[in-house]
Amino acid sequence: MAQLLRNQTAGDPQTARKWKRQSLYQLSEQLKPAHTISPNTVGRLLREQDYSRHVNAKQWDGRASPHRNEQFEYIQAQIQAFLEQGWPIISVDTKKRELIGAFRNPGRVWSRKATQVNIYDFRSLAKGIAIPYGVYDLTRNTGYICVGTTADTAEFAVDAIAWWWMTYGRFDYPHAPALLILADGGGSNGYRTRLWKYTSNMVS
Repeated sequence: MAQLLRNQTAGDPQTARKWKRQSLYQLSEQLKPAHTISPNTVGRLLREQDYSRHVNAKQWDGRASPHRNEQFEYIQAQIQAFLEQGWPIISVDTKKRELIGAFRNPGRVWSRKATQVNIYDFRSLAKGIAIPYGVYDLTRNTGYICVGTTADTAEFAVDAIAWWWMTYGRFDYPHAPALLILADGGGSNGYRTRLWKYTSNMVS
């Protein structure tokens, strides 16, 4: 077992962290025929030697800006100023794409029997793909969803915001001189995307 683990162990030379490359089943098979041992026993022996199961932990941000805190302070100051004036603030983002059709979704509902759905979530079985775009009104604590069926583009993002404004925003904030939009740094509404900036200016 010790010799096998030496050949299948990887680790960080600067720390005490180590891990094995193969599964418990693969290790138990490699010990045969000299030793008959189950995968569960292999797992117990690994724990006795300070091995444990882990997943990758997101902790490093090598691109963090030295002015990151100043950015958040500026954003928070803008939010506070709009709240004090009663002007609209919306947070926008594209949500997880969903297959349209008889597919399983997480969650439970009360019913006499379960709804039958496809065994596999193959795209070929779907009638199409729904792309939900969320608009959250911070001032009124209200959320809205605009669903598209083509692609997650800057035009779609701007159309969703324009739909919200024409349907709700202009009635809820008839005298607002400005709209504060909170968006992430990537995707269809990323601040780096030139098409997003261009189409937003065209609408405004």
